[in-house]
Amino acid sequence: MQFWIIQILNSLALGGLLFLLSSGFSLIFGLQRIANLTHGAFFMLGAYIGASLLREHIPGIDFWLAALIAGLLVALLGGLLERLVLRRLAGNPLGQVLVTLGVAFIISDACLMIWGGDPIPVPTPQAIARPLIVGKLAFPTYRLVVVGIAFAVAAGLYVLLEKTRLGAMIRAGVDDMQIARAVGIRVSVLFTCVFCLGAGIAGAAGVLGGPIFSAYPGLDADMLPLALIVVILGGVGSLVGAFIGSFVIGAIYTFGSTLFPDVAYFILFLPMIVVIAYRPEGLFGRSRA
Repeated sequence: MQFWIIQILNSLALGGLLFLLSSGFSLIFGLQRIANLTHGAFFMLGAYIGASLLREHIPGIDFWLAALIAGLLVALLGGLLERLVLRRLAGNPLGQVLVTLGVAFIISDACLMIWGGDPIPVPTPQAIARPLIVGKLAFPTYRLVVVGIAFAVAAGLYVLLEKTRLGAMIRAGVDDMQIARAVGIRVSVLFTCVFCLGAGIAGAAGVLGGPIFSAYPGLDADMLPLALIVVILGGVGSLVGAFIGSFVIGAIYTFGSTLFPDVAYFILFLPMIVVIAYRPEGLFGRSRA
């Protein structure tokens, strides 16, 4: 029983991180029709920035402030990428995908050049470093906090999308971009806001994932496929789909890797293949036909 409880909690922690990564990815994909392949690199860059800030022991900068700073810096980078590069490739989806792939390689090589090839551990905040002990069961408190943060971010994004004017404009752009332009929504500004939001969440998530994964070369390549599967499974532009899909994929990946390591990727990609074949818009996406 202890094994199953531990694995369930591990899957929830991974699902929480996947939601933080895939929520912005889904919004960018849904609004701008860009498969932003730099999203995994944003996650990795955030992890490295957070690790560097904490390793330098700068006065006044703790783990949570490092996550915020990393998120803001990555959001700024995302805004520059959207404004200076992707904006010039509007209407050229293949060019946009290739550019984001190229930028992802540039970020990956830059991280390797700056921080080297050895993993850099990110320390767990001291206040939640001790494990949570219930009876004979001990589990890292930090992973439960990550799950709580994922739920809090999900609630915040829900309020933003459903209860604010900006959220109404984002939903309008996701549903019908041409009509959104016709009613006076400044879609170009909206694009930049959403891109910065998605990149910033991914950067902060990289720091939050640091105590679990560390910062290491290839972290982007490990996380990006999982985010892609979540978006395809949940539905493009769907916050609910990203939330549910993240925890589903987190469970499949955790239990698949533990119980069936030889066919873990077969088990992981099988739901995506079924969804693509029978419901291309995703479980919670809406058909554009």
